Amino acid sequence: MTLAPGATLGRIRAGKPLVHQITNYVVMNETANATLALGALPVMAHAVEEVEEMVGLAGALVLNIGTLSSHWIEAMKLAGRAANERGTPVVLDPVGAGATRYRTDTARSLLSELDVAVLRGNAGEVATLVGVEAEVRGVESIAAGGAPAELARQAADTLGLVASVTGPVDHVSDGERVLAISNGHELLAAVSGTGCMSTAITGSFLAAKPEQPLEAAAEALVAFGVAGEDAAVGARGPGTFHAGLYDALAGLDPDTLDERARVTEL
Repeated sequence: MTLAPGATLGRIRAGKPLVHQITNYVVMNETANATLALGALPVMAHAVEEVEEMVGLAGALVLNIGTLSSHWIEAMKLAGRAANERGTPVVLDPVGAGATRYRTDTARSLLSELDVAVLRGNAGEVATLVGVEAEVRGVESIAAGGAPAELARQAADTLGLVASVTGPVDHVSDGERVLAISNGHELLAAVSGTGCMSTAITGSFLAAKPEQPLEAAAEALVAFGVAGEDAAVGARGPGTFHAGLYDALAGLDPDTLDERARVTEL
């Protein structure tokens, strides 16, 4: 299988798909800016009165449970059902699943009630949702049993979707194939919201390539990882890296992105 992140990035910038994000207020500005910098258009609508109408305008729907409340959950389900009816792909980020029963139950409820195209989470969150032993502290994955590649494969097979498990090396699987993506930089773990940004970028790539969710999810992580590498050049620490990440996303070159991808099929 050959990935083409450069071509998909070019498609995003040419088409400027709208990515509807019902996300947490800790990172709402960050994910909106990351989406814009990449070349897509964000909208951060979560009112139950408008989410169904808004998702009808979008190329993808991103659901992120980072700061939960009952009316946001209702909005996620309304938007998700509307997206499913229209064939609009849905990305779920189960932030902190495993930390509390409320988060875990909400993530499981969304997975059972909606047709989710891509589940993007860290190893602890994804392990929790497939019944593998894991430790999640707050919203951070501390430990998860089993190899990340096998976890991605198991999650994809068990949940019937594409599992995108991010970490020092990212693993994306559709239950049969597993792709390992080695792009990125350790400073990505030093800034709040970079996982949520990668979910927003996944939604952007999925909007441009809805018929190939495995490839879209993997290409998104390549693009975000390369941007992380570029942002780290000259960064003095997390603050300058954070600012540089938006510039790096905007500066991604579709003509050179493919050759910079470090992807292995396992």
